[in-house]
Amino acid sequence: MWAAFAVSSYGTGFGFGALPLIAILVLHSGPTQVAVLAATGRAVGAVVAVPLGPWVEFRRKRPVMIATDLVRFAAMMSIPAAYALGLLTFVQLLLVSVVVAAANIAFRSASGAYLKALLPPEDLLVANSRFESTTWTATVVGPPLGGAAIALFGPVTTVLADAVSYLLSALGIRAIGGTEPHPAQAGAPRLRAGDLLDGWRYILADRVQRALFFNTMIVSGLIMATEPLLAVLLLGPLGFAPWQYGLAFAAPCIGGLLGSRIARRLVARFGQRQVLLTSGVLRACWPLGLAFAQPGVPGMVLIAALQFGLVTCIGVFNPLLATYRLAATDPGRVARTLSAWSVSTSVAIAAMTAAWGLLAALTSPRIAIAAAGLLLLATPLLLPRRESAKAPQDKADQAAGIT
Repeated sequence: MWAAFAVSSYGTGFGFGALPLIAILVLHSGPTQVAVLAATGRAVGAVVAVPLGPWVEFRRKRPVMIATDLVRFAAMMSIPAAYALGLLTFVQLLLVSVVVAAANIAFRSASGAYLKALLPPEDLLVANSRFESTTWTATVVGPPLGGAAIALFGPVTTVLADAVSYLLSALGIRAIGGTEPHPAQAGAPRLRAGDLLDGWRYILADRVQRALFFNTMIVSGLIMATEPLLAVLLLGPLGFAPWQYGLAFAAPCIGGLLGSRIARRLVARFGQRQVLLTSGVLRACWPLGLAFAQPGVPGMVLIAALQFGLVTCIGVFNPLLATYRLAATDPGRVARTLSAWSVSTSVAIAAMTAAWGLLAALTSPRIAIAAAGLLLLATPLLLPRRESAKAPQDKADQAAGIT
């Protein structure tokens, strides 16, 4: 499972930003079309994925993971095929982005549920840390190699490689072997309207998950909303070269690898609750400094340092969050809960990206980045805090070390 995840992650890293790049280089799309492509895929894909959470819950997870990998392979392969035939259109890029976004959510919900069934609770943090470190390693290595491949072999090269990585991932998951039992409710009646909201009801009913849910959704939205604005600021008024821009954001991703590797050691020394909350607070403290970036080497060093701090904290926080969610969620609700979480985060990122784009148009990219940074400083207030007046938490919370 880890090998399949690694292949897919490196394929995604290699093809990072491939669809917007094809829209620009092949279809000569303007900034508005590129923004629509980025927002539409994430938002519409999330809406399409809403019924997939309950559907995945009542089915064996390995076949679902293999099927979503094959769907992503077919969708991505359609782009180089259409390009070779001279039939590629912007509408096709939109459709592919929607299909891939929805399949991503279904895959994550199925893989989380499968991981919980595959491993004992004490090994979940080990697995999630390895997944996180693999993600950040792929983020460091993939984009530079992808950029070089595009320069040497053409604009659809990375899309082709990304598509093949999904096929290899499907083969890896197929090779796990063994017999996966059918879910207890495999014979459940057809999907009802109320089932679509079950994941959100479960999250909101739990005090700790509710707090982490809103905190993570807002933090992710604010961080991702500033990415296109930083590109405009750095490549425009500040005069950064494209390679400087890429280096300033790719190199600090080593911090994500470092954070994911030290997460278990920090937990062993300080406890899971303390490390989760501390890293959750610290990850909100860095982005405000990006609004003060200046031209030249000092600005590049400042951005790299801030990104390194941010990514390191995220690298610690993410595997702990993933472990807590799996430990605190009833086995029969994992897929629905993870799907609800992913759908909400995708919608929040799309909405905040659009809102901050409008704010930047009305003011300036620097002011919009500063506004996001100031709001991020308030997000630790949403993290769960110990309250002595409260009754003891349920066994899942206690096992995960969070109250």
